[in-house]
This record gives sequence, structure tokens and C-alpha cells, in this order.
Amino acid sequence: MIFEHVLKRVTYALAISFVCAVGFGGIALLVGVNRMDAFDSAVIGFIQGMESDSLTKVMKMFTWLGTGLPIAVLTVIVGWVLYSALGHRRELLLLGIAMAGSGLLNYLLKLAFQRARPNIHRIMEVNGYSFPSGHSMAAFSLYATIAYLLWRHIPSASGRVILILVSSLFILIIGISRIYLGVHYPSDVIGGYLASGCWVYALVWAYTGFGRASAVTYPGSR
Repeated sequence: MIFEHVLKRVTYALAISFVCAVGFGGIALLVGVNRMDAFDSAVIGFIQGMESDSLTKVMKMFTWLGTGLPIAVLTVIVGWVLYSALGHRRELLLLGIAMAGSGLLNYLLKLAFQRARPNIHRIMEVNGYSFPSGHSMAAFSLYATIAYLLWRHIPSASGRVILILVSSLFILIIGISRIYLGVHYPSDVIGGYLASGCWVYALVWAYTGFGRASAVTYPGSR
């Protein structure tokens, strides 16, 4: 029964990773042949049509939460909880690999596609290539991994629902903030989510398949 449970979780994670990879490939192909222009323009027009001074402040705050320093600080805090409070070294390693790999993957993908940033209505200025969104990738990798790692440590169903909702909300709003501020196309954000989804679920597959198997064999190991 334990083996079947582990196998099922491995299969689900690998299937989701594959679906995300196919989705990213589709988005990348459409971006490469300029078939996302109408979609991007429509979504940008809708989101930026809600522009106001107060909303701009909110969006700048959320986009800041997806930058290097806040991401690094939160990663360290969660890592400290996993290691010091819960004593989970393998989970700490998973978190570190998820974040480092996400950053490297984003760097390589941007170099490969070299898509220029949108110039429709820029509320803030940034440099670098546009596809896929680094903020979206970092947010997805961090909050999805945190949700996965903390899930089994939350005893109540309501607590788990709150964990998923808060994680999803941060991922979604950080991505939307990049569109609102005019520094990314919607397809950049979607591509970022899919790229990180492929990466994170591949890691979950590896962690579940190997880490949990060794824990079952050696229940006292960490």
C-alpha cells in the first residue's frame, strides 16, 4: 500500500511536469511566430484599463515581493523553519534547488528567446529580455514549493485550504503586477508559470520517488 501511494504521487507529479512542458513549448512557439500579439494586447488593455494611483502602489508592492531580496529573505526564513524547527534537511535541499534552478532556467530561456519588453504603456522601467517572466517564475517556484513542503505539517483541512489560497494569490498577483506595470506581456507571465511548473513538479517527482522511498526504508533518517 505504501509503495502504491508513493508511485501514484510520483506519477501525478511527473504528469503535471510533462503537461507544463508541453504548454510552455506551445506558448514559446506562438511567441516565436508572433501569434500571441492579439491576445497580449487585449489582456494588457484590460488590466491597464484599471490603472489608478492606489492600484499602482499595490502593484508595485507585489512586484517588489517578486524581486531578489524579498524572495531570498523568504527562502531563508522558510529554510530555517524546515531545518531548525522541523529538522527536515531533505526538504531544505529541495527548496534551495527549486529556487536556484528556477533562476538559472529563467536566465537561459531569456537568452534563448531574447524577446523585447512591451512598449505599449510602461509604468516603470526595467532592463533585460521579456520572455519568460522572471518574477512569475520565482514566485511560482517559491510559493508552490513552500505550499508543497508545509502541506503535510498543517493538520486541519481549513489550514491547508488557506495555505493553497494564499500561495496561489501571491503567484497570481505578482504575475498580474508585471502586466499592469507594462514590463511583461501576458504570454511572458503564462510562460513563466509553465516553465516553473515543469521544473517544480519534476523536482517533486524526484523528491517523492527517491526521498520518500528512502524514508520508508529508513524511518529514522532525515
